[in-house]
Amino acid sequence: MIILIKLLLAHLIGDFGLQFKSWVAHKQKHKIRSGYLYLHVGIHAVVTTLLLLPEIMAEPLYLWIPVIILLTHFAIDATKLTMGGKTNPSNFDTNMLRQQILFFADQLLHLLVIFGIWIWVDENALSYISDLFSQQNLWLLLCLFVLTQPAAIIIKVLIAGWLPENNSKEKKTLANAGRIIGILERLFVFGFVVTGNWSGIGFLLAAKSVFRFGDLKEKEGIKLTEYILIGTLLSLGFAMLVSLLYLKLRVLV
Repeated sequence: MIILIKLLLAHLIGDFGLQFKSWVAHKQKHKIRSGYLYLHVGIHAVVTTLLLLPEIMAEPLYLWIPVIILLTHFAIDATKLTMGGKTNPSNFDTNMLRQQILFFADQLLHLLVIFGIWIWVDENALSYISDLFSQQNLWLLLCLFVLTQPAAIIIKVLIAGWLPENNSKEKKTLANAGRIIGILERLFVFGFVVTGNWSGIGFLLAAKSVFRFGDLKEKEGIKLTEYILIGTLLSLGFAMLVSLLYLKLRVLV
C-alpha cells in the first residue's frame, strides 16, 4: 500500500503542486513543441524517484517505475494537448466542455497507470482491491448514487405540476444549477446524518435560505417561493430517509 500512496502523492505534487498556470497556457498554445511539457514530465519522474528512493535502493527493479511514469505521462499529456485543438473565442461553452472532458480523461488515465504499477509491484494489491468491494462499501455506494441523479429525477417528477409557468424557462440562472445544488445538498445531509451531526442540517438549511432570500424577494413570487420550499423539504427528507436506511442496514450486511 505504501507504494500506491507514494505514487499518488508524486502525481499530486507533479500535476498540481509543481505545475503553474503559465506552463499550462504555454503547453496549450504550443502543444508538444512546448518545453514546459518535457519539464513537467521530468518533474514527475524526479519526484517519483525521490519518494521511492528507499524502495529503489532495496530493489533496483523499482527504478523502472519512474521511467514508466515519465513515458506514460508524456504520452497521455501529449495526446490531451493534441486533442485539445484550437480554442474558438466565439464558442465558450464548447471550449469549456472539451477542456473539462480532456482534464478528467487525462487524470483517469494517469490514475490507471499508477494503479497498474501498484498491482504489478505489490503482491497484496489485489486483496486490497477486493476488500473495497465488500457488501458494506457497495451498500454505501448504492445510497450515495441514489442521492444524486435518481433522487433529482424523482423530486422533479413529484413537483413538476407546481412549477410556476413564468419560471419554467428561466434564462437568468446557471444551467442545471438547481439540480447540482440539490445533489450536493443531499450528499451533505447524508454525511451529517451518518456522522451524527444533525445540527449540520439546520446550518445547511439556514445557509441556503439566506442565499435564496434575495432572489425570492426580488422576484416577489409566492408560487416560486412555495415551489422551492417544497423541493427543498422533499430533498432533505429524501436524503434523511436514505441516510437512516443506510445506518439501519449497514450493520446487517
